Amino acid sequence: MRTTWVVFRRELASYFATPVAYVFIVIFLALAGSLTFFLGNFFDRGQADLQPFFMFHPWLYLFLIPAIAMRMWAEERKTGTIELFLTLPVSIPAAVIGKFLAAWAFTGIALVLTFPVWLTVRWLGDPDNGVILASYIGSFLMAGAFLAIGSCMSAITRNQVIAFVLGAVVCFLFTVSGSPIVISFFSGWAPQAVLDTIASFSFLTHFSAIVRGVIDVRDVVFFGSAIALFLFANVVLVDLSKSR
Repeated sequence: MRTTWVVFRRELASYFATPVAYVFIVIFLALAGSLTFFLGNFFDRGQADLQPFFMFHPWLYLFLIPAIAMRMWAEERKTGTIELFLTLPVSIPAAVIGKFLAAWAFTGIALVLTFPVWLTVRWLGDPDNGVILASYIGSFLMAGAFLAIGSCMSAITRNQVIAFVLGAVVCFLFTVSGSPIVISFFSGWAPQAVLDTIASFSFLTHFSAIVRGVIDVRDVVFFGSAIALFLFANVVLVDLSKSR
């Protein structure tokens, strides 16, 4: 646990050691605000809620989260520091979890900084704060799943661009797996059990359920399982690179 904490602190500090972190936060806040107030018809709806704000989160994460995650292991492999890093008295699981938690905390900071949107809706009306809190929790969990995928993809290659593309593609597949287009593609030849399984992997489906204000244990378990699965794969990939 102590070594995980050391890696966490080192990685989180590294995000703010360069302008990249601040640029990411500004881009995230600008896009989230623009999509909410313009494309989401925030004022025209006449409702005191944050549905237009949260409905764009999966699509924002689809590009921004892989951009955060692409450097997590690809950069270490490219610069050769992964060999030095793995000689330190830090186990691979501790390193993977520490890096992941730092990236997740950084994402959480960016999410917290969207509080002016909540203040705006509070000023305009009387929103259901319980639903808004549940939506923030759901968004944070979904961001964790995106990050775990991105971190895993980053461990495959030393090229950050390839890591970004792989992360975005895998995240996209998980995001749209329950959409009508995907289901109709499989419905012609796949049995219903397969269709249900494909639909159950959809990030959109699970996130939309939480945004409605109900934190179902199954949705939390889904995102938690996705995080655990891809972090485990991340550990295996880093271990394999160590043995080469």
